[in-house]
Amino acid sequence: MSAASGPGARRGVLAVGASRIGYEVKGYFRSPDAVFFTFLFPLIMLGIFTAAFSASGDISAGPGTESISVGAYYLPGMLAAGMLLSGVQNLAVDIATEKGDGTLKRLGGTPLSPVSYFLGKIGHVFVTGVLQAALLLLVAATVFGIALPTEPQAWGTFAWVFVLGVGTSALLGIALSSVPRSGKSATAVVIPIVLVLQFISGVYIQFSQLPEWMQNIASVFPLKWMAQGMRAAFLPDDFKVMEQNQEWDLGWVAVALLAWLVIGLVVSRLTFRWNRRDA
Repeated sequence: MSAASGPGARRGVLAVGASRIGYEVKGYFRSPDAVFFTFLFPLIMLGIFTAAFSASGDISAGPGTESISVGAYYLPGMLAAGMLLSGVQNLAVDIATEKGDGTLKRLGGTPLSPVSYFLGKIGHVFVTGVLQAALLLLVAATVFGIALPTEPQAWGTFAWVFVLGVGTSALLGIALSSVPRSGKSATAVVIPIVLVLQFISGVYIQFSQLPEWMQNIASVFPLKWMAQGMRAAFLPDDFKVMEQNQEWDLGWVAVALLAWLVIGLVVSRLTFRWNRRDA
């Protein structure tokens, strides 16, 4: 084994990737539009839905079942949307922009490894995702009076769905960044995809109220499973009857997210280039 590919070189790649996480996070919070449309957007939407629909009363899964507030019902969907926005939307637009303005081409002329570059991007998504979820939960509990789970099992479910969801979203964001032809067109390409997924995946509309054919389409994509996993963690068990199979199906949540994580990893590896496609 050569020194260039030995343990020391791998440690160097990991160290550079770790150092880039801080650089990426700082750059993210210096961009007001990114912070608003990916970091604060779920919090703003939770506030809007809570204020707009609370007058209609609490939500229950049926007669004789436990009722919860409107805000409590929408909280899991907003947590899932936050993961999608932080990973898919943020990275797809960010990397496409870096391709378009020549940043990637310049980085390609340096010793920076693509692995280090990706580690910085993925680590940045995890850091901002954790901060976003913490802020959302804090505001939900203190401002909107939403009761959070007290059972360790619920928080365990939240943890693994969150980790899988953020990792999957980050890799899919990297993969999707290869689709826009330029940085200028990235927003127009990415945001409609993300917005449609939120509407059909039980984020803004109760999933049980969607037509069956739309539920079937949503089930192909990861956001539906992220939202379902979050509902399993935060909603009373009575609410599982409102899911497509009248169960939380956490096993299928894990399978779907792992499958999309692998797809994102493979597509990212096959499509990533330091240069623009038309360069």
